[in-house]
Amino acid sequence: MGVDPTRASIARVYDAFLLGKDNYEIDREVLHKVQKAAPEAQDLAFENRGFLIRACRFLASQTGITQFLDLGSGLPTAENTHQVVQRINPETKVVYVDNDPVVLAHGRALLEENEHTHFVAEDIFEPQRILENEVVREHIDFSQPLVLLQMGTLHHFNGDHDRPAEIMREYVAALPAGSFVGLSHFFDPENEDSATARRMEDFFLHSPMGSGTFRTQKEIEALFPGLEMVDPGVTLCADWWPDGPRLKELNVAQRTIAGGVGRKP
Repeated sequence: MGVDPTRASIARVYDAFLLGKDNYEIDREVLHKVQKAAPEAQDLAFENRGFLIRACRFLASQTGITQFLDLGSGLPTAENTHQVVQRINPETKVVYVDNDPVVLAHGRALLEENEHTHFVAEDIFEPQRILENEVVREHIDFSQPLVLLQMGTLHHFNGDHDRPAEIMREYVAALPAGSFVGLSHFFDPENEDSATARRMEDFFLHSPMGSGTFRTQKEIEALFPGLEMVDPGVTLCADWWPDGPRLKELNVAQRTIAGGVGRKP
């Protein structure tokens, strides 16, 4: 399927949230709708990207792992996985998986500039297809520990509410011991921010994009089946090893996206 400017794309909507240029009016419409629930809604994307950067930096520098499988990579708006981890170890292999036509175009460009970065066009919600993919198998050695990333992806699964947990069980079962999983997700904190979280969810679900489910702490923790969580466990993305002391309070958008990193024993 080619690029359709009349349909919102998850990757282009995130690009709009991150103030990128690879988006259309239909994508910005999603941003404007969600901003009616939370004017700071763009911070969902900024916190997600910040968490990705810090988690990848930690994993590349502290674990010794040199292969990353990034599911639902999105558009290269700023500081992508391969840039973060290859700055620490230039030999680190990164395989991106996405099936958005706009992302595919950028992915092809990536292939030309970096011999350790590869791209697969597949549906990340079909684990067996990913795990059996020839390019994935060529560049990711499943006999050695690897990092699997699901950053801001599973809340866009449309269908059975329990299926994302099943998807993660399938992925984790295929990982060798010593592997790590990094994951972030829209978050319902089950407190005074819940009403705003559910309003944002409603705007996402009824927007031209049509997806964006908010899960509770327990539901997000279920996406790390059998994993040993790196301290502090599943927490707000903003609270996962921030780069410095906090000088101002978090807004409601920053309080409604959470993430964590877990290790397979």
